[in-house]
Amino acid sequence: MTHPSGCPVSHTNYMQARPALEHYALLDREREEGPLLINDAMPWEFTMVTRYDEVRAALQSTGFSCEVTNAMNVPRQIDIIPNMLDGEEHIKVRKVINPFFSPAAVKRMEPFALERVTALLDELQPAGSCDLVADFAIRYPTEIFLEQMGLPLTDADFFLPWVETVFGGLIGTEKEAAAAASAKIEEYFDATVEDRRAHPKDPELDLVSRLIEARIDEEPIPHQDILTICKTVMLAGLDTTRSALGYIYRHLALNPQHRQRIVDEPTVIPKAVEECLRMYPLVFQVGRLAAKDVDINGHRLDQGTITWLGIGSANRDPRKFEDPESYNPDRPGVNQHLAFGLGPHRCLGMHLARLELVLVLREWHKRIPEYRLREGVELMERGGQLSLTTLPLEWEMA
Repeated sequence: MTHPSGCPVSHTNYMQARPALEHYALLDREREEGPLLINDAMPWEFTMVTRYDEVRAALQSTGFSCEVTNAMNVPRQIDIIPNMLDGEEHIKVRKVINPFFSPAAVKRMEPFALERVTALLDELQPAGSCDLVADFAIRYPTEIFLEQMGLPLTDADFFLPWVETVFGGLIGTEKEAAAAASAKIEEYFDATVEDRRAHPKDPELDLVSRLIEARIDEEPIPHQDILTICKTVMLAGLDTTRSALGYIYRHLALNPQHRQRIVDEPTVIPKAVEECLRMYPLVFQVGRLAAKDVDINGHRLDQGTITWLGIGSANRDPRKFEDPESYNPDRPGVNQHLAFGLGPHRCLGMHLARLELVLVLREWHKRIPEYRLREGVELMERGGQLSLTTLPLEWEMA
C-alpha cells in the first residue's frame, strides 16, 4: 500500500508486546520497504525514517523540535527534562548536568559499581538460578542511581515498583496507575530537594545540591524543573540498563561460543557490549516534530510532520553494517551504532551505561561462566521501549 505522499504505508503497532526479537524482525522488514514510511497504526500518522544514513542525518539536523519525543505517544504522559527541550534552552540545562555523567565522574563511580556487582553475585550465585530481569538487571542500576544521587540504597524497595508502573503508562497501558506512581516519585524527590536545601552537600559531587545551586541566565532552576530532572535521570538510567542486560544475556545464553570467548578473552567485553547495543537497541525510535520543512538526504519532510527516527532499524541496516544480523564484536566501526542517539540530544548516561555493562559481563563470567535459559519458557518483550519481561537463567552450583 502506498500513501498519497508516495511512501509505503506501515500498519504495525510497535507499542504491542510480542515474542522476543519480533520487533527487530518487523523493523528490518519495514526498513527494506523504503527509507521513509508512513505509519497509520496510531490515532495520528507519523513518518518513519528507517535507514542509517537518513536517521543519522535527522538526529544531527536542527530542523526538528523535541515538542514530540515519542512518535507513538505524542500526548506526552510526563515531562522529561532536558529531553523535551530545544536549542539553547536544552544546552543550558545539559551544561549543568553533564559533569555528573562525564567520563571522569563515571570513573569515580567504578569502585562502588564493582562492589555492588560483587554483592549481588554473592547473593545469586549459590542459588543456581535467577530471573535475570527481576533479580539482577533492575536492582543493579537502581543501586547505582541511588548512590549517584546520594540516596539510601534501601529506597530501592519502593523505587522499583514505581518505575515499572510509570513505564506501563509510557507504553500506553495503566495510565492512571502510572500517573499515581509518577506523583509518588515527585513527592520523594520533593522531600529530597527540601532536605538538600536545609543540609546542602558538595555540589561538585551531589547532583541534587548542584541543581539547587545552579543558575541559568542568572536565575535558579525552578523547583518543579529540579524534580522533573531527577525523575528523568532515574527513569532513563534504570530501565535502559535493565533492558540492555536482558538482551545481552539472552544472546549469550543461546550462543555458548560467544559466551566462551568472553570467558577466555575478557578484553573483548567492551566490543561485545557495543555489538550487542547495535544488534538489540532497546530505544528503537525517538520522536521529533519537524519545526520547518526539512530535507533529509533528498527526502522532504513538511513542517509539522510527526517523525520517527528509527534507531533500531538503522543499527541493523546492511547498507552500513555488513551481515547486520550476525554478532561480530570485531567488525570495523563496531561503536558507530546509534543506540545512544547522536547530536545535542545524545544520551546523557552513555558513559555510565557502558561502565555498568562492562563490569557486569566481566565479573559475572568470572563467577558464572556457563548458564542456560530455563526450558519451556516463552520470552516476551514489552513494546514501546523494548525490554524482556523475564529471563530465567540456570547454572550448575559449584
